Order: sequence, then structure tokens, then C-alpha cells
Amino acid sequence: MRLLLDTHVLLWWREGSRKLGGRARTAIEAEAATVHVSAASAWELAIKSRLGKLKIREPLHEWLPAAIESSGFLSLSITLEHTVLVANLPDHHGDPFDRMLIAQARHDGLTIVTSGTAFEAYDVRLLDARA
Repeated sequence: MRLLLDTHVLLWWREGSRKLGGRARTAIEAEAATVHVSAASAWELAIKSRLGKLKIREPLHEWLPAAIESSGFLSLSITLEHTVLVANLPDHHGDPFDRMLIAQARHDGLTIVTSGTAFEAYDVRLLDARA
């Protein structure tokens, strides 16, 4: 399974939070899984950290790459193709980070692991992070 973690799911994973359900955790840990973390999530974390809306003990530029590498995840860059797809998405949801994840998942054939209900309005595969 090819997965794309929503930003909050990445945080839950890193913290070992019980908010991340057993089915989702099993899918992420599966030997056959390829798990991606989008540059959009890094951007969202950077902004929220800078605004004081998110407290991370270590500097983000150290924490995030180490978290991705130690978990065996892959970084997913934002491409021109991804950005163009965002323009064609219906206006069901205005969050720019989520819209980028949707575009990336659709373009790259990924399943988004999220607890966000806004994704349900789009034609994209989802895995409930709380399940």
C-alpha cells in the first residue's frame, strides 16, 4: 500500500499517540507499505511552529528529517504537476495544505491517512487514522 500521511498523523506517529488507531498503525508499519510525507506537511509544520501554534522540542530542521528517516518514510516533493492539479480541485475545502495533499495523492496514486473529514468530498483514497 502506498500511503501519504496527513500532517497530524505524522505528529501522532512520532509521539506514539493513542489517537492513531490500530488499523492505521498496522498499515503504516506494514512491510509492503511505502509511506510518504509531503513537503506540504513540512511547510505546514514550519508555519504553525513559527506562529507558536505548535510546540516541537527540537528545531524543525533537525526533528523532521530525522523523524522521516528513522521511520523509513519517503519525502514527497511538490512538483509543477501537483500545483497545477490543485487549481482543478473543486472548492470543497479551502485549506491549502490539505488541497496539496489531495492533489499529490491523486497524481501519485496514494492513499491519504487522515482523520480529517474534509477529504471525503474529493475523489481520493482514504484510510481513517483513528481506525
